[in-house]
Parts: sequence; structure tokens; C-alpha cells
Amino acid sequence: MPRLLKLILAATLLAFPATAQARQVALGYLPAFKGMEQAAAGADFSYYTHVALAFVNPGPDGSFIAGDRLACAPNGDKTMLKVEAVKALAARVHAAGGKLVLSLGGGTVPQCAGDWAALTAPAKRAKLVAALTKLVDRVGADGVDVDIEWDVLSKIDKAGDYTPFVAALSAALKAKGRLLTCATASGEGGMIPQASIPYFDLVGVMSYDAIGQSWGEPGAEHATVDQARRDVKLWLDRGVPREKLLLGLPFYGYGFGAAKPNYSFRDIRSEYGDAALLTDTIGSRCGGCTYITYNGLPTLKEKARLARAQAGGIMVWEISQDTPDHLLIRSLQEEPDAAQ
Repeated sequence: MPRLLKLILAATLLAFPATAQARQVALGYLPAFKGMEQAAAGADFSYYTHVALAFVNPGPDGSFIAGDRLACAPNGDKTMLKVEAVKALAARVHAAGGKLVLSLGGGTVPQCAGDWAALTAPAKRAKLVAALTKLVDRVGADGVDVDIEWDVLSKIDKAGDYTPFVAALSAALKAKGRLLTCATASGEGGMIPQASIPYFDLVGVMSYDAIGQSWGEPGAEHATVDQARRDVKLWLDRGVPREKLLLGLPFYGYGFGAAKPNYSFRDIRSEYGDAALLTDTIGSRCGGCTYITYNGLPTLKEKARLARAQAGGIMVWEISQDTPDHLLIRSLQEEPDAAQ
């Protein structure tokens, strides 16, 4: 190589230093149903590549906008989210370097929603997709997240309408350069159909809730590392490309016996101190006992390493359950890469 060319190359490398490895995907859900403004106020979106606004549903006629508000997106009270408020959220996420997706459905679809099974059927599907695409454009979002779950998902899929709906939505969004993501369980009746996988840009696996207030084996944990390993393998085997697979991490726990039924991680740390950071259980874990099951920092970090080694990133439920100083998401992103 001529000396002059070497000098030019050296100067170029100094001016443009080698960048770090591409940032791992970190998708976090923001719970509008708890009050979007309150949940967003304490968030630092710079830790997330994607923020999913939870949740948005169509009204009975399939529309997503009603005047200056969304048709069915409860804002923590009896009112619906304002269009301008969602636009402001999108601007804030973009300023932090992330993308905003509007999450459909939810574990419990609100009463204001239309019938998803009827609206995704052939006769109404095109209108639904057009209305949803219009909403994405109106609020300046970057795409849609499909979090239609369990009974609603099964009903749509058994009618043969889930994959055609997703395919039509994907085509409409891709035509505008938008994203389509989803969340899925790993149990029978809660899994997205394999035929729908190619239409999603990201597939988030809800690898938690093995036990709750009315399900699961008494005394069990709700989100173990072994469960995470099984779920990652399951979805890789089902055909999700590694770079599109997100491992779901819980920022919450469940209480049994005399404990409260639900805990955010911030509440656990506040009530039980820093010692709670290093364990996954408070109390005696057994049937009929009083205990809290959650993921402490060592477990979350181990899952983050698993996601680095075998998937494309992580999915967090949910942003507002982190500590006020963002300890969980900050620690997971500071964790160095390690072989899993």
C-alpha cells in the first residue's frame, strides 16, 4: 500500500473510530392503562430501542380515532388517550433514539373494544387495517405491536383469520416503512401460529407467569431461567430467526399467602431493601405459604446473557415497574457479553 494511502487511511480511522457492536434490541412496554403521562414521566427511554404503548384497541365499528382521542385506549381512568398526547410521546421516544409501536389487545381486552374476531374476518379486515395504518400515521408512530392473547387469539386463529390479518397489516405498514412486532406466550392456545412468523419484524416471548393467583403449581416460581431457556429454544425451533427473537423479562412479581398479590420490582426493593435485589424469592416458597416470586438482578442478568447469545434482544414488562433510578434496565445494558 502506498505511504500516502496509508496516511489517509490512518487519518480516517482516527476521525471515525470503530463503533461498538450494534445495540441489542430492548423493547419495553409503557402501560397507558395505568396513566400514560404518569408512567412516561418517570421513564428514561434512552435505555430502550423500542417502546410499545399498551394498549390500543378498535372501537365497536373498527375505528381507532374518535374526535381528538383514541377510540379505545384507557388512560388510567375513564378517559381515553388523546391523539396529541400520543404524538408527544412519539416525539419524546424519537428524541431518545427509539421507536414507538402501538400495542394491540392486551391480556384483558377493555370493554370499550370492538369484537376482534369479527373485525379481523374477511368482510371487515381491510377497513380495520386501513384505520390502524391511519392511526400510526396520525400520531407519528413507527409501527404496530400485536399483543392479542389467549382466548381472543385462539378464536381468531381457529376462524383462519389471524395470519391473513397479520399479513394484510404487514403489507400496509411495510408500504410506509413501518414495523410490525408481536408478543406471544409459549403454551397451547396462547402461541401465535407459525404461518404468521415471517410477517413480524420482532417476536417477543412472554417467558413468565408460570404461576399466578389462579393458575400454576402451588409453591412454584413464575419466571425461572430454565423456563427462559425452554422458551427461546421453542421459538427458534418454530422458525423465528434469531435476530428477530426477544426474550421477555418480568419487572414484577406475585405474592401468595398473606403477601399482596402483585408487586412491581420498585415496590419490592422499597419494602424489602437492597437484599431483595440478590434473590428471586422472599419468604418460604411452598403451597399455602406466604412468599413473593420475582426475578432479582442475578437472574435477570443471566437471562440477558442468554438473550445476547441465542436471541436478538429482550422485551420488558413493563417500564414503570423498574426502580426510580432505572436500576434493572441500566444493569442489564451494562452487563458485559458472556457466552451462554
